[in-house]
Amino acid sequence: MSLKQRLLAIVLIACVLIGISIVGLSGLKMQEEPVDIIVDNTPKKETIYFWYSDEEMSDLIASAAVAFGEERDVRVIPVLVSASNYLETINEATMTETQMPDAYIIDNDALGKAYLAGLADEVEDTLGVLSDTHFPQSALSAVTYKDKLVAYPYYFETSALLYNKTYLQEWTAAQMAGESGEDVDVEFTDDAIVDPEDPNYEDTDGKLVISQAQLEAGIPTTLDELLAFADNYDAPDVVEAVLKWDVSDVFYNYYFAGAYMNVGGPNGDDKEQINIYNDETKQCLQIFQNLNQFFSIDADDVTMDGILQEFIEGKLVFTIVKPDAVEILETAKTEGTFTYDYGIIAMPKLSEQLDGSTMAVTNCVAINGYSKHKELANDFATFLTTMYLEKLYSRAGKLSACYGENQSNSNLNAFMTEYETSVSLPKLLETENFWLQLEITLAKVWSGEDIDTQLKALADQIALQLQ
Repeated sequence: MSLKQRLLAIVLIACVLIGISIVGLSGLKMQEEPVDIIVDNTPKKETIYFWYSDEEMSDLIASAAVAFGEERDVRVIPVLVSASNYLETINEATMTETQMPDAYIIDNDALGKAYLAGLADEVEDTLGVLSDTHFPQSALSAVTYKDKLVAYPYYFETSALLYNKTYLQEWTAAQMAGESGEDVDVEFTDDAIVDPEDPNYEDTDGKLVISQAQLEAGIPTTLDELLAFADNYDAPDVVEAVLKWDVSDVFYNYYFAGAYMNVGGPNGDDKEQINIYNDETKQCLQIFQNLNQFFSIDADDVTMDGILQEFIEGKLVFTIVKPDAVEILETAKTEGTFTYDYGIIAMPKLSEQLDGSTMAVTNCVAINGYSKHKELANDFATFLTTMYLEKLYSRAGKLSACYGENQSNSNLNAFMTEYETSVSLPKLLETENFWLQLEITLAKVWSGEDIDTQLKALADQIALQLQ
């Protein structure tokens, strides 16, 4: 040790001794025993973050998180995030690990982009719930990308036909009573057996009993039949139109083009399967255009809210609606502003030869490919989408994609019937704007522009994007 180092050591020792003496002189006692350090050895609960962007889901997801957490002794933390740039926000949080979502709700058409970014992983499905026993094929196709199941179907939205049941009952009764040429009492029932040859038939004291099945049998099953009904229907004075819908919204108009328009194949992920410009689609669009000549609906003057209000006031016999219409109508009934009965059934065919096909959006639960808790995230996704469904519609206004949840309500179940044959938006990155492009095309066709020209232009635009 050098002299300089020795002198420095001596100075340091002196400073320590002086410090000890000062403590002693001040009357302070030095700690003679070591301090016990308390260490919490209780294992922390495994925690996952669950992201969603629809505020209407907040109460339901919060209660599901609590129920699952108590059942599994884990923590699920729901996080409500803005729908704007949703996937980009998920990516940013994942890269920075800032409350990174382990699982999240996403629209099915964004699954391709999420999977390619590593933000949606192939699901584990340890309980085997992703089968046609629990979900329609349309739901399974919606969560399939490149032959892999990359999410769990949760809830869906599609459209169906809403009708004024009171008007159709009156019309059916008048038609059936007219056949006998006599005035008879009429009774409507949902479950009566009305065939006198049936051994379970109950005498109705001369009343004309019309069942729900008979009523629905009289509802037009094709648009041609609906037009014939409109020509012959002796409508009450308050009725302003037999059929009216929001022709400005591609979600409802898609039905007229969707059956024969192929963008991406069954799963919407195959760029080799593109068929937009074809004879069947042109024929369907001709029917669509002809309806404007028959019903004269101005796309600039209609809104879905306005149409539902007209229906509530008894001004319409038929319209096309989404599932949220049921809640609106039930509320109006409770408030006394809607005094009619109503029913909802699957959409009619376009004609005897041509089918229609509605558009569907399936909201799914995806598992983040970067999550460190994938097993738990998969378990919560399974719980949320197949087990915790009882109050999905009553609390959040959403229809479960899982079979069985809406069967007790015939009006809600009609949407499931339609969903089974619906078409989902494609997952191809190159066709992200397909919905917008189709909306522009349909608007031009509705206003009378040449169908062949507009459909060819749409097909050429999508082909160019796929190059």
